[in-house]
Amino acid sequence: MNHRTALAALTAFAGMTLAGAAFAADPVCGAATGEAATGEPIIVGGIYGNAAPGDWTSSTDAAAAYFKCVNANGGIHGRPIDYRVENDQWNPENAAQAAAKLVSDTDSVAMVGNGSFIEMAVNAGTYKDEGIMVMASACAISECFESSNIVSTNQGPLPSNLGAAMYAREELGATNIACIGLNIPNNGIWSCQAVIDYMEANGGTGSMALLNPGAPDVNSALLEAVSSGADTILINQPAGLALAILKAAEEQDLRDAFNWIAPTPLYDLSVPDQLGEYWYGHVYVNAELAPLQVNGPDAQNWVAVMEAYGNADDPRDTFGQAGYLSARFFVDAMLGMDPADVGDRAKVADAIRGIKGMTSDLMCGPYYVGDADFHMPNHAGYMVKIVEGGFEIVRECYEYDSAYFEPMLAIEKELGLN
Repeated sequence: MNHRTALAALTAFAGMTLAGAAFAADPVCGAATGEAATGEPIIVGGIYGNAAPGDWTSSTDAAAAYFKCVNANGGIHGRPIDYRVENDQWNPENAAQAAAKLVSDTDSVAMVGNGSFIEMAVNAGTYKDEGIMVMASACAISECFESSNIVSTNQGPLPSNLGAAMYAREELGATNIACIGLNIPNNGIWSCQAVIDYMEANGGTGSMALLNPGAPDVNSALLEAVSSGADTILINQPAGLALAILKAAEEQDLRDAFNWIAPTPLYDLSVPDQLGEYWYGHVYVNAELAPLQVNGPDAQNWVAVMEAYGNADDPRDTFGQAGYLSARFFVDAMLGMDPADVGDRAKVADAIRGIKGMTSDLMCGPYYVGDADFHMPNHAGYMVKIVEGGFEIVRECYEYDSAYFEPMLAIEKELGLN
């Protein structure tokens, strides 16, 4: 099933059509002047990963679509955005070269829409040294959230795993969670350990079974999780590997022996059909941003932007939503600046750090940045269940409970956001 077919299926499941979701309305972007920007371009960069283990272009695709819409509606104080993107191909050397090209060798004012396993770990120091802020959209490693110059609209695996574990403990009776993660210290180990800590802090227990990302043996990892004594299995994997694990579990008829939960990557519109009837009603997934059937005004605008300025094959998924949000929040901050300063990297960085209290129906809480060595504004979400034809919301916006979020909550208190 392609992304357009999948989106149509889900919107039909929610009692609306794709055309109805967009209300055939023109997208609203930036200054909304209806006149094309003609001034000196403002350079903005973006880095995505597209190679094994996956295609993460949807975040930069959505940012590109929004910037095209902005350029058609007055740009930034009359100046168009020149959005330049590079593919790191999940390769550290390529990631470093991409940052050098977009940041060190170019007068870019910011990076927007970044999405990769690799590039944030490689380039976090570069971004700090170069004084450039990154408004990312598809982060999956600790450096993305524990760095001074990177902030993302998506949550990453740690909060999303915690949201899934919290729901399983409170609603499914989970007492022992086995987390199947990637054997990457700043990804699978980092995020699975947070779930173990959460369970132990609430009278339960947990364990982790790790997959080698270079040669993943899903059967061995599943066997390790099954033999751990867990009552709940958390599939902390990209969608392709998560599907492989569930198919292996189906072959062994393990569905009813465990609760099955997952973070956001399994919220993929093609997943229900790929899993099939065996799993309907038995897999619970945390959604970092609003599920498509919520369909608030900003969600409708995202669809309208993609229809008018995106490509037909651009994914309409969570990372696409996140890319749209990063671009919108960036543009809103730029439009609030003195027109004389919008080409100055340092002043743009200050404007980004000054963001607080921006809202969208796509997010459960306010978006902010601030001046800190860590940034994780998105730590609340939805819980959905895979059913025939799509996803059913089983819990609407809820804050995740973990000691990990205490520093973020303290900053939010200082900013008057909680």
